[in-house]
Amino acid sequence: MTDPVAPVDALILVDLQSAFVSGENAVPGADRLLDRTTELLDRAREAGAVVVHLQNDGAPGAADEPGTRGWELYLPVKPGPREQVIRKPRDDGFDATPLGQLLIAAGVRSIAICGVMSEMCVQATARTALARGYRVVLPYDAHGTYDIPAVTGISDEVPAQVVSRVAAWSLGDEPESTVPAAAVTFS
Repeated sequence: MTDPVAPVDALILVDLQSAFVSGENAVPGADRLLDRTTELLDRAREAGAVVVHLQNDGAPGAADEPGTRGWELYLPVKPGPREQVIRKPRDDGFDATPLGQLLIAAGVRSIAICGVMSEMCVQATARTALARGYRVVLPYDAHGTYDIPAVTGISDEVPAQVVSRVAAWSLGDEPESTVPAAAVTFS
């Protein structure tokens, strides 16, 4: 059993959309990722924490193009004053969205971030949250991505788990990124 970390005020679920977490094109370990994020979501709701589902609006023809099946959020949303969906046009969940204002209005000072892709949208959102002074918890088993293909003469394939770990590590020593989802609690 892992000791819990200090409670956080909010949970941000990044791009848990059907295109990325279900079917033959799901990220490696999608079932485990969904189990962990569902556990986080249940605990956040039970505690009355702020919950934000970020939903990426992909380009025309992309797997997450708005209005397509792949664009749909995979986990059910319970809309209300403490749980909202925010559509985003870019990797960073704060960029050109009301996320920052929502967190300020709710008095949030600390957040747990989970979802996909570790090195893109998850990392970009976490980086901005850190820059804005939030305490960030990034549970290592609640974010994921794809393997990076090999490139002849440059590198072998990089496994998704390594990509996710490097993405979290590159955020520096401020986020709590070496904790499992089971250690995250909410206030």
